[in-house]
Amino acid sequence: MKISLGADSYGFDLKQAVKQYLINKGIEIEDVGINEQEAETPYYQIASEVAQRVGSQQADRGILVCGTGMGMAIIANKHPSVYAAVCENTNAAEKSRSINNSNVLTLGGFITSPEVAVEIVDTWLTTEFTSGWEPPIQEWLENSIKDIAILENEQFGSIESQSGNS
Repeated sequence: MKISLGADSYGFDLKQAVKQYLINKGIEIEDVGINEQEAETPYYQIASEVAQRVGSQQADRGILVCGTGMGMAIIANKHPSVYAAVCENTNAAEKSRSINNSNVLTLGGFITSPEVAVEIVDTWLTTEFTSGWEPPIQEWLENSIKDIAILENEQFGSIESQSGNS
């Protein structure tokens, strides 16, 4: 699994803690920045970069950290094939994967301690889409993803034509 990781200055310290945790787990990381706590790269540039990598399948998933996680999620969700979720606890992380099949996790440096962030990340990484749901609900969730892809295609157009693969 390859994870694209990014933060603004408000999420830098938490990103570094998450990054170290992922490295210790042997997960391939692509850190798009910021790389210095003082860097002034706007959150929306970092979020857009990670979202583009996840949406184009250059990375399997993404993790973004800003002050609240909300700004990063708003920007990331403007990209095709990106399903970003703000998670402040493990229950939200589990549901974001099992119900919504999120592929980008956003965290808040103002809100979440490094210890809690690691628990959230671990839950998010180990929860599979539809896990824990009865077969009828699993089927409904799988069909909903197909319906969402149709809506996304209507909104954004064909992903293949955008990447030059048509």
